[in-house]
Amino acid sequence: MAPLVRIGTRRSKLALTQSGMMQRAIGRALGVADADLAEAVPLVEIVTTGDRVQDRRLLEIGGKALFTKEIEEALLDGRVDVAVHSMKDVPAEQPGGLAIAAVPEREDPRDAFLSETAATFDDLPMEARLGTASLRRQAQALALRPDLRIEMLRGNVDTRLRRLADGEFDAILLAVSGLNRLGFDGVIRERLSLDRFLPAPGQGALALQTRAEDVGAAWAGALNHRDTALAVEAERGAMTALEGSCRTAIGAHAEISGGRLRLTVEMLAPDGSARWRRAGELDQPEAGSARALGLRLGAEVHAAAGDQKVDS
Repeated sequence: MAPLVRIGTRRSKLALTQSGMMQRAIGRALGVADADLAEAVPLVEIVTTGDRVQDRRLLEIGGKALFTKEIEEALLDGRVDVAVHSMKDVPAEQPGGLAIAAVPEREDPRDAFLSETAATFDDLPMEARLGTASLRRQAQALALRPDLRIEMLRGNVDTRLRRLADGEFDAILLAVSGLNRLGFDGVIRERLSLDRFLPAPGQGALALQTRAEDVGAAWAGALNHRDTALAVEAERGAMTALEGSCRTAIGAHAEISGGRLRLTVEMLAPDGSARWRRAGELDQPEAGSARALGLRLGAEVHAAAGDQKVDS
């Protein structure tokens, strides 16, 4: 059987799990039998620069785009037809010729607290070692607990869990969504509140990226979840206004209830010494109005906070 849709994916266990979920969903949308899935909707594994370099923060080596660049090149070259990304890894601006064709329904967007000794974040002892490579999580943790010692932690989920179990850290922070998808939700000690740890824009959501001419494909429409797509559009509008990257500590989260979208946006000083936040609501949101709300709130936060980028 000739492939109908080739899926580009990173090789990490989480990326393959997420891409496998989308492989099955695309197969269902195309009417492909389970026995034919591997041939009709094959997974094409691609190693990205972000996967190869694990000993430094992303801000030191080029930012989040290092998780998407090689896969985007495969899309543009015609080697794959769709890429499955974690939305929080997708830069604010799409490369020429590419677009986000679908945003499936979101998983839990919260951050997870994991520890071998402390039941909750607040139970951490003075000067505890907290592992994270996220500038946002660092700043939010220090805003609540300036005594904490933040230590760099990168690698796949298995590596991070092993380093925690080996006693290198008193606690680590990960995304609840990834742990849920991997079946590791049992290791979560606390699901951190959206108020105290406002998530990264797009956290918990996936992005299905295609060539621009394939955006209207029927299978893409079948996988798109309208409320998630609108919420993410608002969050990414804020990210654009805040020049969101690995060099800025920003959070944004939108929810839709009863046809009303509520968006909260914040920027923090990298050391947690200050945080600036704005929130707004929108009735009957559409893609354009959701993005406009994000751009407006992000601009207000940026005007109040000024430049909070870190150099390294």
